[in-house]
Amino acid sequence: MNLFRRKSVTQLQAEALTDQRLKRVLGATNLTMLGIGAIIGTGIFVLTGTVAAQNAGPAVILSFVLAGVASIFAALCYSEFASLVPMAGSAYTYGYATLGELFAWIIGWDLILEYALGAVTVSIGWSGYVVSFLRDIGIHIPAQLSGARGTLVTLADGTQVTAIFNLPAVIIIAIVTLLLVIGIRESANVNNVIVFVKVAVVLLFIVGAAHAVNPANWHPFIPPNTGVRGHFGWSGVMQGAGIVFFAYIGFDAVSTAAQEAKNPKRDMPISIIGSLLVCTVLYIAVAAVATGIVPYLQLDVPDPIAVAADHAGVGWMASLIKLGAIAGLSSVILVMLLGQSRIFWTMADDGLLPKFVSRVHPKFQTPWITTIVTGIVVACFAAIFTVREAGSLVSIGTLLAFVIVSVGVLVLRIREPNLPRTFKTPAVWFVAPMGALSALALMISLPWLTWERLIYWFAFGIVIYFGYSVYNSKLGPRKMAGETGWSRALKIAGVIWIVFGSLGSILWLARYRTEYIPGPLGIVIGLAGFVLAWSLGALLNLVAQVSDHTHARHLMMESPADAEK
Repeated sequence: MNLFRRKSVTQLQAEALTDQRLKRVLGATNLTMLGIGAIIGTGIFVLTGTVAAQNAGPAVILSFVLAGVASIFAALCYSEFASLVPMAGSAYTYGYATLGELFAWIIGWDLILEYALGAVTVSIGWSGYVVSFLRDIGIHIPAQLSGARGTLVTLADGTQVTAIFNLPAVIIIAIVTLLLVIGIRESANVNNVIVFVKVAVVLLFIVGAAHAVNPANWHPFIPPNTGVRGHFGWSGVMQGAGIVFFAYIGFDAVSTAAQEAKNPKRDMPISIIGSLLVCTVLYIAVAAVATGIVPYLQLDVPDPIAVAADHAGVGWMASLIKLGAIAGLSSVILVMLLGQSRIFWTMADDGLLPKFVSRVHPKFQTPWITTIVTGIVVACFAAIFTVREAGSLVSIGTLLAFVIVSVGVLVLRIREPNLPRTFKTPAVWFVAPMGALSALALMISLPWLTWERLIYWFAFGIVIYFGYSVYNSKLGPRKMAGETGWSRALKIAGVIWIVFGSLGSILWLARYRTEYIPGPLGIVIGLAGFVLAWSLGALLNLVAQVSDHTHARHLMMESPADAEK
């Protein structure tokens, strides 16, 4: 069982030339618009306020700068890969070509989480702006149907009610899913219009509200730490950077559309780097204006930019900003769901997920099954999650993808230095390590709860890989010599025992030990659980391997026909 079997880059390039299942209809402009469409959204219209109020204060500006610097390093690495391997799949495909199948699975499983929860996060922000905008024009959505399940929603009279689920978020997911099923060209055209509208609104806010900036609101620029890690001070700036990093996911989403680009070798680097640079400047400008107008503690609301416009005395602009935010967030949802469905489709096409997932619609030429499944799952989570819960998970997933892509570029430079590259990452021996290290630094700054949820997700992913994907991969044998259904079940049981036993031990040592059994005894219990998990898992696997060898020898001793069977 070779867990590090790779797709060759030349094989992927040949496949890109011959695979016509998806339409190649996107030019550089469309791809850049996809990037801007994904980048300008929740980061400006939602997270600017929550991060300023809860993490960094006015230094949310620095959070955006730090996240932008880390993104630029990663974007240069992405650009080399996207021009070299013009296939759907983004970092998953790049990992498959450089680090092997197990790493490809890990990053693909990570990207599934990243894009799905990205769409969840943005749809929740979209809901907040829609409810606010409709209220302005006299239409009131019941508060019980406009928030995450269990959250308290304050009514106009000051009373509070408990939300049941977020209906507007579910509705926008359904509309975008339908559009993506109909076609990529139609989706891109709709996105182009939306991007034009929201960039115009962002520029209007920066120019129109700048006169109301009060420099006193920027002092202290980095509020002192409250004693809680990540709540103001430099730890708050770093944690804020880790959270708003979610906003820069857009150029990663561009790379998932490489198989639908007309000239990916030229257009992918242009669109990835161009969209990132434009949006980074706009992010910093909006964060500076918003925190200069409104004291940062007052920005912890679903629609902080609209609140800033109200404080600036440009009430006529507030409704326009809300309308622009609604349009802008819609395009982010579109690109997130586009990226998610393409990752799903590519992994299924490689045999790592069930084959039916990779079916393309005969008329629309879109991966319609993955699009619909993604839409249903995202709608369910959008109905019950809060913005912050989903946003942190998306950030850590994006950062992990950036680490693997940055490392992958170096590996490919060493392994295949003579490959013709239309775009080469400049100063790669500085840029790639800095991309990996800066992403790791931001990952470390995120809250432990985010790491815990990521670990749970990967634990389930590893079980699926060893239980299904490793046997059905196009690059691997469908069946091991002498393997039976019983021995395969034992192997899967061993993997489950190792994964979840280790997970329980790690969580005990890192989180629960100090609460229940502090001191050396708690450490011994955690280590003993770890050893027990691996020992029992290894024993189950050993029994299965002995069974396989015994059965294979038995078949060899039988007639050739039986052996072949």
